[in-house]
Amino acid sequence: MNRPVAVVTGASAGIGEATARRLAAEGFHVVLGARRLDRLHVIAKEIDGTAIELDVTDEASVAAFADGVPQANVLVNNAGGARGLSTVAEGDPEEWRWMWEANVLGTLLVTKAFIPKLIASGDGHIVSVTSVAAYEAYDNGSGYTSAKHAQSALHRTLRGELLGQPVRITEIQPGMVQTDFSANRFGGDTERAAKVYEGITPLTADDVADVISFAVTRPSHVNLDTIVLKPRAQASATRAHRDL
Repeated sequence: MNRPVAVVTGASAGIGEATARRLAAEGFHVVLGARRLDRLHVIAKEIDGTAIELDVTDEASVAAFADGVPQANVLVNNAGGARGLSTVAEGDPEEWRWMWEANVLGTLLVTKAFIPKLIASGDGHIVSVTSVAAYEAYDNGSGYTSAKHAQSALHRTLRGELLGQPVRITEIQPGMVQTDFSANRFGGDTERAAKVYEGITPLTADDVADVISFAVTRPSHVNLDTIVLKPRAQASATRAHRDL
């Protein structure tokens, strides 16, 4: 294959889909991974990519996915998400378990599977999409913020462990992005999810994809370690200006 290969997890919607489309436009052959294979096939056909079913929380699924990708230049760890918005006192262990498995162990399993391929490429790049929740904690969000802090720590540890190898490391920390993130967090309650973005012009999935594309298309000696992006109206995870 003449084109460099970019692997994107969680690629069936939102930031993952936008990133897959943008990297394809930049000349990458994109391998899209997610559980919704029917949706992946539609996107892959449109961008001349490859769709492979992937559940990042399942070791066998990750192994099968990696076996189907003989070479890789870029890995975008995008799969993950949030469940619920409860206090520590009322925390649901099942919601916590899902968040830690999807965000932390999922990143571990996929990254571990692709490190040898990225090194072998001679110019690899690992991008992890975390969140402003990776460095901020907020009330009722401890399950998600703790998972994102851990995912960020995992990712930043790679910077030292892969030092001297031909692999760059970039963490993307988005603030408010209007995707299906909040709807998923609230169990499909789209009305509640819409209120999260009420009175604000949030980031879009394309905005985040633009930043990811910029990072991976820099010269190979340039490593953008951490990129935080938020809407102009957002100062922190819990502080935003709303025109209501």
